[in-house]
Amino acid sequence: MFDTITLPFWLAFLLVAFAAIAFLDRLFMPSVRWYLRRRLNRAISKLNDHLQLRIQPFKLTRRRVMIDRLTHDPKVMEAVAEFAKAEGIPDDVAAQKASVYAHEIVPSFSAFTYFGFAIKLSRFLSQALYRVRVGFIDEAALKKVDPEATVIFVMNHRSNMDYVLVTYLAAERSALSYAVGEWARIWPLKQLISSLGAYFIRRKSRNILYRRVLARYVQMATEGGVTQAIFPEGGLSLDGKPRPVKLGLLSYILDGFEVDGARDVVFIPVGLNYDRVLEDRVLTKVNPDGERKFGFRATVFVGFVCRQLWLRMTRKFYRYGYACVSFGHPVSLRDFLAEKEALTTDASSEKVTEQLGVHLMQQVGEVIPILPVPLVATVLLDARTPLSRLEVKARACALLDDFRTRGAHVHLPHQDEDYAVEVGLRILSLRRLIVEENNSFELVSADVGLVEYYANSIAHLRDAPKSVAQ
Repeated sequence: MFDTITLPFWLAFLLVAFAAIAFLDRLFMPSVRWYLRRRLNRAISKLNDHLQLRIQPFKLTRRRVMIDRLTHDPKVMEAVAEFAKAEGIPDDVAAQKASVYAHEIVPSFSAFTYFGFAIKLSRFLSQALYRVRVGFIDEAALKKVDPEATVIFVMNHRSNMDYVLVTYLAAERSALSYAVGEWARIWPLKQLISSLGAYFIRRKSRNILYRRVLARYVQMATEGGVTQAIFPEGGLSLDGKPRPVKLGLLSYILDGFEVDGARDVVFIPVGLNYDRVLEDRVLTKVNPDGERKFGFRATVFVGFVCRQLWLRMTRKFYRYGYACVSFGHPVSLRDFLAEKEALTTDASSEKVTEQLGVHLMQQVGEVIPILPVPLVATVLLDARTPLSRLEVKARACALLDDFRTRGAHVHLPHQDEDYAVEVGLRILSLRRLIVEENNSFELVSADVGLVEYYANSIAHLRDAPKSVAQ
């Protein structure tokens, strides 16, 4: 027992090093962590003073703690027992599955990463690619929103740039928590997006246990006052038109909402539009069965990036026109249910959820801004014959007058209708979607579908009653 043992120097060194680390971890690290945490809390407190919607404690909870809370939540444990019984598996196996789902869903939000890196990157990308503008916004109505309410931005989904653009424009209001699909679950995007507070969802999953765990997380985040951003369409539009609403996330929110609770839920409709959607050619290509073709080819992506860099180096790069975001009037969930005469016992019904989804998408559709390219695309498609520059401008002005009588929100660069038409014609010409021959502009037959894609983004506004006024 007291015999001398000879060890190699490297092994003895490792043993001493590990012992020292363990000693420091037990004796000093708790104090260091407390000190760093206190400084972080002070920084977040100062940050909250500058934000319209404060970062709630729920969002700052450590990920490990949040996962434990979710997996041991009574409703999740009830779902685990039901799943185990239905599948004929032991409870601990079902609980392990629920834990895996919780690890997958729960983000690891970092205020430093979000405000120190993501905001700057989103600003750079947005301004490098587009002329970013804010369209309609009712500041007075937004300022009246109860600061203790859970605010949820409800948006149409035009491009993956939506995440970047809205993050940039909402930077002074709050930190947004997105529901992100499977496309982002690749390294290193997964780690980065999770640190920004986004949570991953399997949009096509029919696993009952997974859906129950996801629903409970959404409800806990909503109850905790986390500012969120959701896309009720569930995916990018293939034809440019707003898609029918999918009720998944909305149903989770309503299921956990208490009309008489302390915290209201306020939805803010957000309408986005672009003069050019980066993925437009990919989105408009569909299989005969209607499925999307999102095949990623590294060579195509690298070639695109190299071409853009070359255009910038040679000073031949043009930004992709305008990207505009409009904010509609806030919709209080409590007031909506009161108007529908839906009591707490009815708040989770499928009918009420559907009514809410349709109402929110109508509000979103009404604030989608009209930009130069969709405007000119509509004019050329209406004519289907070559038009002179003067004819395009005359028809565009008449169309704008009609849109205004229907309460649509028009973004005119420099408040100049002629200039807006010139911008639309230039972008469509540079992309070779139209050609100019004999002083007349004509659609390129091979790309008519792509021109329709842009015209469709505002087509629904032509059907609005003229009595609508914003």
